[in-house]
Amino acid sequence: MDSAATSVAALLSRSITDTRASIPMKLGTRLRSIALFEQLGPGLVTGAADDDPSGIATYSQAGAQFGFSLLWTMVLTYPLMSAVQLISAHIGRVTGCGLAKNMGDLLPKGLVSILVVLLFVANTINIGADIAAMGSAGELVLGVDSHWLTIGFALVSLLLQLFLPYRRYAAVLKWITLCLLAYVALIFMVTIDWRDALLGLVVPRVTSKDAVVTVVAILGTTISPYLFFWQSAQEVEEVRQDDSAEPLVDAPWQARREFRRMKLDTFAGMAVSNIVALAIMLGTAATLHAQGTTAIATAADAAKALQPVAGRFAFLLFALGIVGTGLLAVPVLAGSAAYAIGESRGWKCGLEHKPWEAVGFYSVIGCATLLGIAIDWSSLDPIKALFWSAVVNGVVAVPIMAGMMLVARRRRAMGKFVIGQRLYRVGWVATAVMLIAVVPMIVIR
Repeated sequence: MDSAATSVAALLSRSITDTRASIPMKLGTRLRSIALFEQLGPGLVTGAADDDPSGIATYSQAGAQFGFSLLWTMVLTYPLMSAVQLISAHIGRVTGCGLAKNMGDLLPKGLVSILVVLLFVANTINIGADIAAMGSAGELVLGVDSHWLTIGFALVSLLLQLFLPYRRYAAVLKWITLCLLAYVALIFMVTIDWRDALLGLVVPRVTSKDAVVTVVAILGTTISPYLFFWQSAQEVEEVRQDDSAEPLVDAPWQARREFRRMKLDTFAGMAVSNIVALAIMLGTAATLHAQGTTAIATAADAAKALQPVAGRFAFLLFALGIVGTGLLAVPVLAGSAAYAIGESRGWKCGLEHKPWEAVGFYSVIGCATLLGIAIDWSSLDPIKALFWSAVVNGVVAVPIMAGMMLVARRRRAMGKFVIGQRLYRVGWVATAVMLIAVVPMIVIR
């Protein structure tokens, strides 16, 4: 008995020791995860906002209509969008000024004004389509009239921008990105032919004119001008909010740490964007395409079609994800337009200001949001409006991206922190791809 008791005591002692040893390890892992999340900010929010309800509709249509055959577009877009967004962040953090201000110092003022007005038009249409999709998704879940939900969602977004201090507002946006997990969860709820999916991921296939149009739509919704202005402006906001931070042209000793953070933030944010897009395409391909349901016009259509095929829980995840991504994307759309117009006009800009301190800036945000509501209540076909919004975005993206490349290599603005040759080349490749995409966007349709 004594021997048995001794053995039990030794076993318990060893177990307690192992448990005590594992606590610091688990705590350390958790703290590292928290520290990693803390480093993510403008890039993560920008990447998540890219998967707005309009983008969800595009990815759903691609999966439903073409199955797994267009998954390769996500492999193509990831390095291109990562390069463009990193250049945007680079310009904002180095100069301490947003993209519109830097472009205005280099390009003719008239050209910059035309570009930002077109950006405002495209963003406003996009806001209208997004809040309409949020309202429709809310109606599917709650049974409340979609128009009233549209107004409610739009006003919530507007009030958060107007009255929530920047630090808290940025944190809210970052946590809303977690709603994207709904779409990742979707692929674990359906049966996927992983062999066909892998083939679609690595072998480019375009089988029809409609497939070409869809590829162009994917490019347009993935590499969008509003994302350039937003991420650049948010880097400027981060500098303004941190008393120890300065533009890198004035504080070069901060460069190594900041460039490392921006790379991590941007690559992670764009990876989140593309993984979610892949999940949506996989989920709709495995369910809707497999069942022959290919007529998907909106994100709400995709949610409704999923219910009889994948079950009510999958439908709820998809519908609630639309609302969550809309709450993230609408302020980014309105805010990016405000930054672009405000910086080009020399107004006081920034979400850290109170509304009465930056009247012009917040007027643009309010105007874009209210016009978006008006679009939902008008007789304008939101699907056609969204298509023309994509056309405007595609056309505007090319000169904006070209201007970004010139600014990023301009020593007068960037000092010794002009972008490297590798990033510069990939940025021009992305610009060329968007230029090539504009032609079929206009001609084929």
